[in-house]
Amino acid sequence: MQYIKGWVKIGAGLLSAMAMAFGATAAEHAPAKPAAAKKSHAAAKKPAAAKSAKSAKSAPAQRAAAVPPDPSGPFEIQVWHALNPEEAGEFDSLVQRFNEQGHGFTVKVVASPSQQELISQGLAAVRAKRPPHLIEISDNHSPEFIAQHGAILPLYELLAKYPIRDLRWFLPQTTASMRDAKGNLLALPWMTEIPIYLYNRDLYQKAGLNPDAPPRTWREMQTHLVALQQSGVSCPYATSDQSWIHIENLAALHNVALATKNNGLDGSGALLMTNDLLHVRHLALMMSWVRSTLFPVRSAGDQADLQFASGDCAVLTSGSSALATVQAKAHFSYGVAPLPYYDEEASRPSNPFVGGSSFWALGGHSVAEQKAVAQFIAYLASPVVAAEWHQKTGFLPLTEAAFRASDVSYYKNLPGAEAVISAMSNPPGKFTRGFRLSHYDAVSRILDEELDDVWSGRKPPKQGLDDAVARANALIAPPAAARK
Repeated sequence: MQYIKGWVKIGAGLLSAMAMAFGATAAEHAPAKPAAAKKSHAAAKKPAAAKSAKSAKSAPAQRAAAVPPDPSGPFEIQVWHALNPEEAGEFDSLVQRFNEQGHGFTVKVVASPSQQELISQGLAAVRAKRPPHLIEISDNHSPEFIAQHGAILPLYELLAKYPIRDLRWFLPQTTASMRDAKGNLLALPWMTEIPIYLYNRDLYQKAGLNPDAPPRTWREMQTHLVALQQSGVSCPYATSDQSWIHIENLAALHNVALATKNNGLDGSGALLMTNDLLHVRHLALMMSWVRSTLFPVRSAGDQADLQFASGDCAVLTSGSSALATVQAKAHFSYGVAPLPYYDEEASRPSNPFVGGSSFWALGGHSVAEQKAVAQFIAYLASPVVAAEWHQKTGFLPLTEAAFRASDVSYYKNLPGAEAVISAMSNPPGKFTRGFRLSHYDAVSRILDEELDDVWSGRKPPKQGLDDAVARANALIAPPAAARK
């Protein structure tokens, strides 16, 4: 994520805005890592062009003019995404069902193998004045700066023109990352998720553990991992999205600040502060697991999901969308639980941060096409459709009605899932309402690199965290800028 001071003309400006969703940092920031297969918690960006405060205020007036309607009759709206194969298959099924209903237009899905390629294709389409109608962009913790650009059509503006039913969004805190300071919803949070603890119930039973009693705390989890290892499991624990799980959500679960200025919600220029005692102690415990081979698999993306789904690893911490892969590939009984916490640090865990990606609407389309986009969104938000998407993918229910419409047998057959989702209705803590952090994607890459140095033994936990904070804050607020 970047703190965008302004935008230039529509084509080049959208390039900056969309590239901000994952882009590329300067070489001195860090070497690139492979992109995550299902989402981008840690990706790089290109700097955006500067602009005056006066021109920033005029951005809404610069929105792309609508293209005249096509008088030839039925038309097509395009939805572009980079979902993984399991999620894409389910989405295609929903779209096919919508098209079969007959609406006078057709939804065409365009899938890309990665977020990087998706945005590159999107930029080319904008330059050619043939933008898609909806495009998936990962959460970069700076949605306001994307939304203010002329080529973006903020969702609340679209739905103000074409209201839809079932618009009581499931839980306010699950959509906070896609809302502006006034609470307006900027994009469709269709692919939002929370971190979860997945475990192989069969291996739990084999190890003499109660499969209906997953660990509440990290220290209790250690007891479980040792039992699994002693029963012959070579990979007791694996994690995907390592910085999201072990740094960002460690702060959220204990309701401690991830960054200054109220996690950046009180204004720009927030600085990272994740080298506190909680994080140092946690990484020290994790390193003891690494050395004792309790924790052999760690990934910045979602690579560890497959190793759990294949049965190689007994426990996985990942995003809830890992359930799409696990449900498709696992041949064993599994359960779901919240992430563990430290009971000496908090009397009970707070809500985790919500991550994932959303569908953003682009302008430059006719009135008929905009109305069609709203109609398709209404279909996605309908209780039956949104409930099916939630159950098949592990993404959070889009609306309260979708949660209520979810099949009772789904939660019955997936132990722990209903409790995990229901817990998100708890009031958020002071520091769990989300965060805004400049250059977030580049900062995430730095965190992953420093974690890799800790896991490999090249740095002790304290040094790795200190270096991560120093590098990240130098990127957020360069020394020259800080002196001004």
